[in-house]
Amino acid sequence: MAVLVVGCLAWGTCGPARASATAAPDAALPPGSAEIYTRYAVAADHPLASTAGESMLRAGGNAVDAAVATSFALSVVRPFSCGIGGGGFMVIALKEDPRGEIAGPVRVALNYRETCPAAVGPDFYERAPQTEAPDRATLSTFGGRAVATPGTVAGLLRALDRYGTKLRPEVLAPAIRLAREGFAVDAAYEKAAADLAEKFEAEPARKTRFAFVWSRFLREGRVKAGDRITLPEQAEVLESIAARGLDGFYRGPVATMIVDAVRADGGVLTLEDLAAYAVRQSDPLTFTFKKRQFLAMPPPSSGGLAMGQTLGILSRVDLDEHTAQGVSAPYLTLMVEAMKHAFADRAAWLGDPAFVDVPVARLLSPAYLDQRAKFTRVGKSMRPPSYGTRPEGAERAPGAPDDGGTSHLSVIDDHGNAVACTETINLEFGSLVAVGGFCLNNEMDDFTTRRGEANAFGLAQSDRNLPAPGKRPLSSMSPTIVLSPAGEPEVVAGASGGPRIISATTQVVLNVLQLGWGAERAVQAPRLHHQWSPYVLEYERAYEEVRWQGMPVLTWLRKQMNECKPATRGAAVQAIVRRPDGTLEAACDPRKGGTPAGR
Repeated sequence: MAVLVVGCLAWGTCGPARASATAAPDAALPPGSAEIYTRYAVAADHPLASTAGESMLRAGGNAVDAAVATSFALSVVRPFSCGIGGGGFMVIALKEDPRGEIAGPVRVALNYRETCPAAVGPDFYERAPQTEAPDRATLSTFGGRAVATPGTVAGLLRALDRYGTKLRPEVLAPAIRLAREGFAVDAAYEKAAADLAEKFEAEPARKTRFAFVWSRFLREGRVKAGDRITLPEQAEVLESIAARGLDGFYRGPVATMIVDAVRADGGVLTLEDLAAYAVRQSDPLTFTFKKRQFLAMPPPSSGGLAMGQTLGILSRVDLDEHTAQGVSAPYLTLMVEAMKHAFADRAAWLGDPAFVDVPVARLLSPAYLDQRAKFTRVGKSMRPPSYGTRPEGAERAPGAPDDGGTSHLSVIDDHGNAVACTETINLEFGSLVAVGGFCLNNEMDDFTTRRGEANAFGLAQSDRNLPAPGKRPLSSMSPTIVLSPAGEPEVVAGASGGPRIISATTQVVLNVLQLGWGAERAVQAPRLHHQWSPYVLEYERAYEEVRWQGMPVLTWLRKQMNECKPATRGAAVQAIVRRPDGTLEAACDPRKGGTPAGR
């Protein structure tokens, strides 16, 4: 079997490239940032955030302490991606319970996804008068009506109080310092700000409506790399959280400030919505691949289920044969076919399990995966309706929300504890409603806001994902911990980048477990993405130089009846891999930037 012949643009670390918030993969990637550590490691998409987490480990804290410190720091230095105005998912694997309440290892999934305000029902956006918003799609993407009840603070405090070892003031201290002293704008921030500034210039009324974002985060369209951003307002909010815990954010002056800002822009969030917010804790979604146990997020995350289906199908189609000498065109086509099944089922079945039945067990059952694998063959592609399954009598709703403002962090400590955490404010800079030095999310657009209509990204979704009071929208976030056969964390990974989170995280894991690559090579390798609808295969441009058996690999993929187009958006993966000698290789994706920290 021939192997793929690739140049430095495909897998190497040569040549500079334009950075972006999540860089469009249209050029050679810059050298990745990866380090090898002997004790512990933190990988986040900003070096100051990685350092904040590492400081907790250096002070004797555990992986949870480090993850929480990293997340609060990201709220400051990545205001376009995540923050205390958003929500997220965290998967935790501990050797033992630090409180001694659980015997044996601890395996936990924390769901602190944003929730729908009580005043919003299934037809909330459909009922909006056309005169109020000529482009009704913007009601769920920008402004007060786009804001869902934020969950990040509750989730981080739940993790710290129950599974951490440090006190709140110590863990929040790095973020508070960064907010007060400031941080330098990097290439990812500059690109995100420039993109948004263009939209402000095209619609000047936004400059007044979203004045804080325009003047402080965008510097009236003149922000550039090296500029120093200080956020004393967020420092005060973080100090309130450090001193008062949940009450420092969900009740009292900060809560009133949030509600006033949302309602002043036409939103319906209330103090009661904030006070009622609750974190959901559950067992992780588990499945196996290559004799490893995966710990992933259950719904309303779609990432764990989609990854489990993709890997489950691939484990049934002689994958080893097609990777015996490295990556091959048959391997790539099988991976794409498996993705189509997973994303088709995502569109049909997924939602918040507190409100709709999500048949997770059936979709991951051996019988179901056996059935899907029968249709997954090299040289055999099908018409779109043949992928996955759907509820009887239901119309298939295509698509997946395309989150732009997301960040992931991975941690392994020196006790063998691990945390994978992905958080978001949805679009870059969220709803553009800023309060207390941070942006509030626009997560309402991750619901099906208008039945039969596409969302702001041209994508439609199932009625299972309609908004309802207290409901959590479907998400692509995919924090993942892979345990070795001995039970040690072998891979900790996740990504930012909307539905591409799922395909990117899956491919990085495959690169490690199936191809035997290290973290840096696994993260930097070019990627493919197929989300079933639209029925198009996206490829990073590095694939244009890849050949197999003398033929361009894209030709092989097109022969599989795939319409192919260059990707205009990418995903950024942060990963830690335990190497055979026990050392930890941590890699931050050059598509967004970041530097790991550890010892």
